[in-house]
Amino acid sequence: MHSSAHCANGEAKIGVNQSVAAMCFLGAVLQLRGTKPVAQPFVDASGNILIYNGEIFGGIHVSFDSNDAKVLLQSLENCCCCQFHGNSSSCCGKPIPELLSSIKGPWAVIYWQDASRTLWFGRDAMGRRSLLVHWPTSEDSRLILSSISPPASTSQRPDPEVVDRESNINYWEELPCGVYSIAIDASRTSACLSGKVRKHEWMNSMLKDLIVWERKLIEPKHVELKSFDSSLLFGKPDLLSASDSGTLQSSTISPAEQVLAALRKSIARRTTQNAIFKETAMHDNGQGSSVPVAVLFSGGLDSMILAAILHECLDARYGIDLLNVSFEGEAAPDRVTARTGLNELNKIAPLRRWRLVEIDAELSNLTMEMKHVMSLINPANTYMDLNIGIALWLAAGGDGWVHEANNYAIQDGLQRFRYKSEARILLVGSGADEQCAGYGRHRTKYRNSSWLGLNEEMKLDMQRIWKRNLGRDDRCIADNGKEARFPFLDEDVIRILLDFPLWEIANLNQPSGTGDKKILREVARLLGLSEAATQPKRAIQFGSRIAQKSNRMNFGSNRAANQASAGSVVIYKSSD
Repeated sequence: MHSSAHCANGEAKIGVNQSVAAMCFLGAVLQLRGTKPVAQPFVDASGNILIYNGEIFGGIHVSFDSNDAKVLLQSLENCCCCQFHGNSSSCCGKPIPELLSSIKGPWAVIYWQDASRTLWFGRDAMGRRSLLVHWPTSEDSRLILSSISPPASTSQRPDPEVVDRESNINYWEELPCGVYSIAIDASRTSACLSGKVRKHEWMNSMLKDLIVWERKLIEPKHVELKSFDSSLLFGKPDLLSASDSGTLQSSTISPAEQVLAALRKSIARRTTQNAIFKETAMHDNGQGSSVPVAVLFSGGLDSMILAAILHECLDARYGIDLLNVSFEGEAAPDRVTARTGLNELNKIAPLRRWRLVEIDAELSNLTMEMKHVMSLINPANTYMDLNIGIALWLAAGGDGWVHEANNYAIQDGLQRFRYKSEARILLVGSGADEQCAGYGRHRTKYRNSSWLGLNEEMKLDMQRIWKRNLGRDDRCIADNGKEARFPFLDEDVIRILLDFPLWEIANLNQPSGTGDKKILREVARLLGLSEAATQPKRAIQFGSRIAQKSNRMNFGSNRAANQASAGSVVIYKSSD
């Protein structure tokens, strides 16, 4: 990790309080792009300052050996710096919101544009990178932006053992996705911050469509359900829009094949555009010990698809780590399916060096770790958030056990040895359930409100995933010096899944393990993963058995926890 700081002094006014203030920029960098380590923040010759946490996979050209943050800074320097900040036809360059809207990939950014005396900040439209904000209050008039909530700041964050600081719990909040700016009023001799935060519209039509998340074909007609089977192939997305008349278009490429192609491109972007791979391979000596990419691995449908496609994308010289966490040893469901999944991966890719990293944990022994993870998940604050956070944090750490052989069919008598994954990139299956009806509540909504209700529930999930999941998960994984990447949330993958009729994505008339995430089950079969294609959905907190252990620890029993709806119970409570 590489870090540095830069401060700019000046008078500032935020809200109603006026005082002398300093704008301070602090960045820590995990090097994944470029040939040499770089420190942030970047400061260019014009006095512009950039802190960037993200990856550029498209929209702005970044060569294989270039650092994407440096490229972004150069592009930002050419952007409009007039007083209208990009909202006038007389602008001197491309508006900053237009440039940021063009980026494909996850990002969070803080940028000081010196010429216009404007602070810009924001996060990508999906919210795949964490950015927290403390808005000025009467108790604390500072505007603070941070990837995480500092655990040592007890005045800003409550001690988990203190229950009478409810006001402090809400100190931080997830910054809603978007691009924001605050301008300094240069007309005043005191050069004060105006105190007005502007949120700018996305200036990319594709992004706007993804945010709205509208699907053209939702509710099938009776004749369509009766006549459609897996041998009938839909046309490409641009043909599907013409099928409102009830006539189904056919093509030689099935929806599952198109989704598979999009996922291959998505994973390739996230795993092969890093020059650091070459440096890692130089020390490998052809033994396959070098592992640049790992997969958060349960052996379930999503992680099996990611692992199989990663195998296709990644050079044969590299190994692949499969990170699996369990709070009940070999008895946890995710440990059982992970071993089964490893055997299936060995069948389709026997020459690949797979490592199933078995990370065993005992919840009662994680007192200090739990306190640390509480600060990471903040402002998320329920027992479900904490359970997921601990499981992700431990998995991302990659510190576990590996068996001498990869095939668990011959497991008896094999010895395990300690192993710590050094892979800096971690592929995570987030977004698959939201887009393909993988949750139990989707089945409930379908049962109560049919196709239209199901579509609205999935839309709600996609529009709140930034707040409920992604910021929290990014913080827990990044704390280990790893970068979470979400192939199912690639812009092109989201677009192509939206282009198909809902009944092609899922058919909840069919049983669990068949109709839920139907299109991804077909993708798995295309990859030769016949066993994984039938795996039911199981969330990490249940598959790893941390939820069960947490329920007993905090509520006395699973029954009592269920009666209290333990997953949604807030950890911190007021003294009232």
